[in-house]
Amino acid sequence: MSVRLRVNGAVFDSDAEPATPLIYVLRNDLGLKGTRFGCGTGLCGACFVLVDGHPTASCDLPLWSVDGRSVVTVEGLGEGGAPHPLQRAFLAEQAGQCGYCLSGMLVSAAALLERQPEPDESDVREALDRHLCRCGVQNRVVRAVLGAAAAKAVGS
Repeated sequence: MSVRLRVNGAVFDSDAEPATPLIYVLRNDLGLKGTRFGCGTGLCGACFVLVDGHPTASCDLPLWSVDGRSVVTVEGLGEGGAPHPLQRAFLAEQAGQCGYCLSGMLVSAAALLERQPEPDESDVREALDRHLCRCGVQNRVVRAVLGAAAAKAVGS
């Protein structure tokens, strides 16, 4: 059985077993290494991708469940080779230390800004609450998300 999915705007047919976790198809078959494997149980947030615009753990998401759906990874956030405003803000704020958790945080923050273009600090903290970061960069991440929202509002 082949599973068809749209990843970062391109359509792919996968012959992987339908029960294969999505993260393995993304990393091993499609070469999209930005999505990280963390806990393997969907609890840490490192593996989050957007599925039809919703932040979703890819480490325990069976491939069959994304058949015909849209998946966006951290690599797919920007447009035309340009970084997404969040990616630029994370760099400007130096919001990463080891960087392991950042891809999941970036896609969750992108979903937040899509549904709520002008979030306040508590909105950002709530949206990123499921993401575990051992390096202690949470405050810089929150500032980066708020900065990206402000820059997007100015650019509109």
